[in-house]
Order: sequence, then C-alpha cells, then structure tokens
Amino acid sequence: MLEWIKNTKHLKQVQQKHNILLILGFYANFSSASKRALAELAKFSKENKHVPVYIIDVGRIKGLHKQFGVESLPTVLALRKGEVTQRVEGVENARFYARIFLGVRSPRYKKDESTVQHHVTVYTGPGCPACGSAKDYLRSKGISFREVDIGREQHVAEKLFQRSGQMAVPQIEIDGHLIVGADQEKIDKFLSTQTEG
Repeated sequence: MLEWIKNTKHLKQVQQKHNILLILGFYANFSSASKRALAELAKFSKENKHVPVYIIDVGRIKGLHKQFGVESLPTVLALRKGEVTQRVEGVENARFYARIFLGVRSPRYKKDESTVQHHVTVYTGPGCPACGSAKDYLRSKGISFREVDIGREQHVAEKLFQRSGQMAVPQIEIDGHLIVGADQEKIDKFLSTQTEG
C-alpha cells in the first residue's frame, strides 16, 4: 500500500516500523516525471502489497531529500535497516522496481539473467523529444539508468561539452562510453560489447 509521509516525525516512525525493507519515493508536484514515477510506484505497490511504499513530497516537507542525498526528481530509494541499499533516479516502470528492489524477474527479462549490470547515465534537457525516445528505448531493453538534466546542472553541462565537444541532448554514457543523440545502433553496440566481454 502506497502512503504519504506527513512530516519528519512520521518518517522516523515509518523507518522504525519498517526496518527490514522500506521503499521511499521522492516526488514534486511540479515535475511531470515525478507524476509518471508515482503512477508506476502505485502499480508496484498494488502488485506487492507486503512491501511498504511511502512518498515524500519535497514541496511540502522541506530538506528531507538532502538527508538522503537526493539531488534529482523523481528518485526512489530502498532502505534496509535504516541504510540506503538501492537508488533509482528517473522514471521506471512497476516491473523494473520489482526487479531492482525485490529481485523479481518477469519473463520479459529472463534473457538478461547472465548479463552484466551496465552503468548508464542519460543527460537530458527540457523539451527534448529525442531524450524521451532514448529513455524509452533503454527501458524497453530492461536497462536501468540515471537521468541528469543538464539544464539544471550547469557544471555537468560544461564537463559534458569538454568530453564530447557538443551541447546536444540526449547524450548517453554507457560504462564510460559517450553517445551523442538517441543512436539505437550505438546503444546496442555498447550494451552488447560489455555483455559479451
């Protein structure tokens, strides 16, 4: 069941009550991505009623996100014995949350059992349709990723420009390799290279 954290005191009570596993979603009403993530978390919660899922609205409860090192929204954390054990930034689907937080694999992901875990970051910007396409493509392949909005992270934008020589978005980093644009052929190449090697 998905519930909302009311205040700092309530969060402490929730953490004490759910010491073994607690899923915390960080949400902001102004973020359309947060709203999509909330819908998927609600679905995840409905399918996994035994898992406590709580949402923190950063607009209503100030400062809690800093306590957990949350820098972008949406972010979903898994806490075990009060410690953050897993962190998912960006929007994912309910099946992905089940796979990451509970180790539940749907038949769709069976083929991925022997593959390595890739480190993927998608650098995006506001109003970028190609960014959405790139993220959707990665999700369709069952690849988790971290999303960084370079419009909000100027220092990241500068470093990215130094590396690629371009300010275009999306730029996708897969295991240290940088791809400019939503180039599915290159994405597949870097994913398969690491998997085979």
